[in-house]
Amino acid sequence: MTSLLSVSALDAFYGDFQALFGIDFELQQGEAVAVIGANGAGKSTLLKSLAGLVRNRPDAIRFAGRDIGDSPAANIVRFGLALVPEGRQLFLSLTVEENLLIGAYGGERTSPWDLQAVYRMFPVLQERRRSAVTVLSGGQQQMVAIGRGLMSNPSVLLCDEISLGLAPIVVEDIYRMLPRIRGNGTAIVVVEQDIARALRSTDRFYCLQEGRVTLAGRPADTDQDAIRAAYFGT
Repeated sequence: MTSLLSVSALDAFYGDFQALFGIDFELQQGEAVAVIGANGAGKSTLLKSLAGLVRNRPDAIRFAGRDIGDSPAANIVRFGLALVPEGRQLFLSLTVEENLLIGAYGGERTSPWDLQAVYRMFPVLQERRRSAVTVLSGGQQQMVAIGRGLMSNPSVLLCDEISLGLAPIVVEDIYRMLPRIRGNGTAIVVVEQDIARALRSTDRFYCLQEGRVTLAGRPADTDQDAIRAAYFGT
């Protein structure tokens, strides 16, 4: 089977500092994959590389038959990858609806995600659509960030620490939306420090440690001790 998204021997740098070493990664159409690891393992750098925020050689990242490793972020969105960034990164001077509409500017596909589809998934956002995002709860702000990403109608949604700083009950509500997103044909990559939650919500996983893949597989087929050892390096 041809992968929708494939990464081959990806290295990533911040100036002279190397953050990723020879990463290989694959994602199939409609699949959900978790990237787990401790703080500083390189998880966010991997997503930033996929989203065009950290540039690489062209053939290090291939998406839908196209080499995109050196493509700028604006082009990546048009190709069909959208990032839900760590910390949400909303436009604080804009309303809920204005933040969502900004997400539609970069995409070229017209279905299935539009304002009404996002509001059906997150009804509270329709109720608060004219409110400034600064008055929303953390969970509601995360819904706006996810909705904004979906508004470009991506083939792949990259989710960076979407549970960070949220109450457990809110996190459960947000993670319950992932199957619905996948049901519309969108593949998902989830970066998450919470091992159990990540493995419950995805088909496969990659564990990173110090910028390298230390383990990959399907949760049901992988020994829990092996996962912990790959995560903590013990």
